[in-house]
Amino acid sequence: MTNPTQPTPSVKRRTVGSAPVPRVLPRRARRPLFAGQKPRPADRPAAPWYLRLLDPRLYLRLAITLVVVGAVAASLLLSRQHLIQQWQAQPESTEGLVRSGQVAGQALSLDNLEDSLIGLYLRLQQPALAATAGSSTQPVPFAIETGETATSVAERLQEMGLISDAGLFRLYMRYNGIDQRIEAGDFELATAMTMPEVAQALQNALVREVTVSIPEGWRAEQVAELLQDEGIMDAESFMAAVRLGDPVALGLGSYDFLRGRPAGASLEGYLFPDTYRIPARAKPADLLAAMLDNFQEKAPPGLSAAAASSGLSLADAVTLASIVEREAVQADERPLIASVYRNRLSGACEAEVGGRYLQADPTVQYARGRAGDWWWKPQSVEEYQFVQSPYNTYLHPGLPPGPIASAGLSALEAAVQPAETQYCFFVATGEDGRHVFARTYAEHQANVAIYGGQ
Repeated sequence: MTNPTQPTPSVKRRTVGSAPVPRVLPRRARRPLFAGQKPRPADRPAAPWYLRLLDPRLYLRLAITLVVVGAVAASLLLSRQHLIQQWQAQPESTEGLVRSGQVAGQALSLDNLEDSLIGLYLRLQQPALAATAGSSTQPVPFAIETGETATSVAERLQEMGLISDAGLFRLYMRYNGIDQRIEAGDFELATAMTMPEVAQALQNALVREVTVSIPEGWRAEQVAELLQDEGIMDAESFMAAVRLGDPVALGLGSYDFLRGRPAGASLEGYLFPDTYRIPARAKPADLLAAMLDNFQEKAPPGLSAAAASSGLSLADAVTLASIVEREAVQADERPLIASVYRNRLSGACEAEVGGRYLQADPTVQYARGRAGDWWWKPQSVEEYQFVQSPYNTYLHPGLPPGPIASAGLSALEAAVQPAETQYCFFVATGEDGRHVFARTYAEHQANVAIYGGQ
């Protein structure tokens, strides 16, 4: 509200025509980029770029930037030189902390920067590396499993009290390349060992051996069960290698005595029965190699030639030997039992038997064998007719498709050098595993009546 006693001020307006003209405010001056720089008038046009190159202030800013970068670089170099001097001044042992071909103080690069930093850290941690987790020199068994990582190994060592710092030990192994050379094996460590001593020990596994005895007349599945029960190897892994039947595929090379087998045949019958000493962590192929080498070394000389001269292939001779091994208990009877089967194969007993049937009980027992009862025994011979298998030599004439067990030396010799007889039958007497032999079916029936078909 205006004072009525005071005159009302007049407002002067400049007009163009009849419309009022608004007042134009001056443009705000631009803020200087640097101290002392005058703002460019709003109406002055920008200088061309090639003229700005002549501006000395541009070169001043560039010079300042170079000085700052140079100062930072010089600081880094001085710091690194100081660290190197500290490194070289350390009195502790440097074993395991300088790699082969690496020179302390060599120029840093992207390739060796991480290794250099780890090496420097390990150098500074030398007292911890040289310390022991305990004072006992009592050997502590330690096993590394197949496929186990360095991290897992380090953690288990700490859990067992063999080292005090799993992370530091893992860096030590990594820096020295030990983490890439860890292999499964058994080791003996002690709490009184330093970390470098533990790492060195882990590169030399103990060659612990186990002894396994394979009896004569066992089938491969029985061997596999024994190996698993003794904690030597997995039964199924062993059987998979046996069924594969190809030593070349198993990395064992070739064996001449295996060449005459039928296609797809397993290694059954060639796993030579003997006592073997093998590494505690042996693989199936390792044991099979020892068995096949043993067969090649101990098989009777001229076995292949002897088999051929009697009308058999080596594979047939091994198959026949496996049957003789299962039938015979007494060694002196093996040539006699072999002669019965050879007479039947040759047709000499065809009139008495009704064909070239071996009628060998062990072959049917093998066909019906299962885990826990690998050699099935029927209540009567009549049950054999219900076993449908190519291994049933009561239903199929001639030899079965392959061996049924591992034969020993005397059975192999009997198969290729049987006794010269006219026997076509034999029956157990029940006395120490002995048998009585007969040429005709009538004689055999009389023996059965006496001994009861034991």
